[in-house]
Amino acid sequence: MSLQAATEPAARHRAGYVAIVGRPNVGKSTLLNRMVGQKLSIVSRKPQTTRLAVSGIVTRPDAQVVFVDTPGYQTEHRSTLNRSMNRAVIAALQEVDAVIWVVEALRFDRRDRSVGDLIPNETPVVLAVNKIDRVRDRGLLLPFLDELARVRNFAALVPVSAASGAQVEALLAEVARLLPPRPVLFDADDVTTVSERVLAAELLREKLFNLLGDELPYAAAVEIEQFRVEGGLRRIRATILVDRDSHKGIVIGQGGRHLKTIASRARLDMERLFGGKVFLETRVKVRKGWAEDAATLNRLGYGA
Repeated sequence: MSLQAATEPAARHRAGYVAIVGRPNVGKSTLLNRMVGQKLSIVSRKPQTTRLAVSGIVTRPDAQVVFVDTPGYQTEHRSTLNRSMNRAVIAALQEVDAVIWVVEALRFDRRDRSVGDLIPNETPVVLAVNKIDRVRDRGLLLPFLDELARVRNFAALVPVSAASGAQVEALLAEVARLLPPRPVLFDADDVTTVSERVLAAELLREKLFNLLGDELPYAAAVEIEQFRVEGGLRRIRATILVDRDSHKGIVIGQGGRHLKTIASRARLDMERLFGGKVFLETRVKVRKGWAEDAATLNRLGYGA
């Protein structure tokens, strides 16, 4: 067998990093979860749920794609936390081989353009037009796609529905072909580079958003104070940080009802993700101005 024939299969394999970017609430986290095939990034109907760059790994026979789900780029609010989240987006874009830019079908405005302006000109971009399942008049979609095609020289433009999975395989194929020839970067059964400790905090925070809806402002975070693995059991002690005494009452609820529900739902998700039993202890603590405090943000993993 010739050397060329022996090396051809390895040369055809592609691997690399892909950032998923977009303004808040366009469905980036739902798309990541759909592509990976399991829940890694938290999802809420409220915008700006994602605060951390959560990675998901998709391994196929011919390619390994390491996705980075970034926070929604914020152009309106300028807290220390928001600035930190924006820096996470910018940093991710400097270190990837390709980008998926997610926009919402029939909705494209200055906030989307602000995201596009951050993407380096030399980085190949696939535009994912999400939420096509919500478009009632499909006749409006083609002119919208034609308009977007003039925004940038895209490597591909793919209409998708992260919620239903429509066209997601096509999106994956378009992204994979943009990656450099390279052997796998992670083991085939790896699905994320994020620690279980971080995932536990994110799952608990997701339940805060989903259960309390508009009652609870964004000034809430989760700090994991203890994470111990004892055989197949994980013992987790978590503190929910809020900005005001009134927020603490909202989280706890009458007779502790809200907190019990939040903890129970988070525990079940953790057990499904970690594949074992979880003992979860939660409490609520008021820490005024935590979203502006650099030390707290660093401890929570958001940076400052």
